[in-house]
Amino acid sequence: MFEHIKNTPAILFNDVSFSYPGNIKALKSINLKINNGEKVGIIGPNGSGKSTLLNLLNGSYYGSGKLLINGIEVNKKTDKQIKSIVGVVFQNPDDQLFCPTIFEDVAFGPANYDIVEKELDKRVAESLKEVGLDGYEERSSGHLSFGEKKLASIASIISMHPDIVAMDEPVSNLDHSHRRKIINWIKKSQRTIVVTSHDLGMLLETCHRVIILNKGKTVADGPILEILSNQQLLLSLIHI
Repeated sequence: MFEHIKNTPAILFNDVSFSYPGNIKALKSINLKINNGEKVGIIGPNGSGKSTLLNLLNGSYYGSGKLLINGIEVNKKTDKQIKSIVGVVFQNPDDQLFCPTIFEDVAFGPANYDIVEKELDKRVAESLKEVGLDGYEERSSGHLSFGEKKLASIASIISMHPDIVAMDEPVSNLDHSHRRKIINWIKKSQRTIVVTSHDLGMLLETCHRVIILNKGKTVADGPILEILSNQQLLLSLIHI
């Protein structure tokens, strides 16, 4: 982990756009730089392009322009390498947990990168411990609470030892206890973390910088306290 070239940005968007079939423009000429170790929140109205941006980070989607991860261009040739660097935690953990046991869910990614059995066992144990799910290896995700599923989905990503973790609404619909556990995990992590959320309180606790998207464009980017205290800017948006 963290084998990137020193002083190379973790994430660099250079005039990146993306359209869904039917010429539905989701992102328009995005230019962003996120440095290694930064924790950045992304907010904006529903449909502003937040989730699309996250999916571009690990090559789930490909847009126009140039997107670099640790100096490596995201394209079909670098797909496997990029997916080992960037892990995306989905909003719905049931989209991420699909194996009979939590061990298999957490081991799934590294196993597909030919990690040997002894190292695989170690990664699973360490990842589950990091999110507070020690001893959950043989449990089924179908028997977990929603909050436990969220934590297990994070473990399934960090078992890949990614440099960058992108999280889509990580604390939505959680009880106080599990919301707090995920907030604490984000605060303690040394990884580069990009978080989309409508929970501004969570972002204030975990991120020093926030980016606002609206209609596929970046409309603000700066220190989170400065951006969120700009009432005129916030009122110009619809239902952040």
